Amino acid sequence: MNRLEFMHRAQIDQQTLEIWLREEWLLPNEMVTDMEFSEVDLARAIFILDLKERLGVNDDGVGVILHLVDQVHGLRRLLGGLLTQKPAA
Repeated sequence: MNRLEFMHRAQIDQQTLEIWLREEWLLPNEMVTDMEFSEVDLARAIFILDLKERLGVNDDGVGVILHLVDQVHGLRRLLGGLLTQKPAA
């Protein structure tokens, strides 16, 4: 989805999006003329909103939490790959 559709669906304004991009909380695919946001980006934006608005997490805390979530997802992918490998004969 393009930038405008993403902001509409995530219910955020341009300034908020720019801050999140600068903080690298969102990493959309960069196209030649604009950014392309995925459903994963949208889910992450909703998660960020929940952290900030519902749970009262400050910006530094959001960065730490997102980093930890990314690490957990990376480890899950790694372990999933290891579990599907055939044992060496």
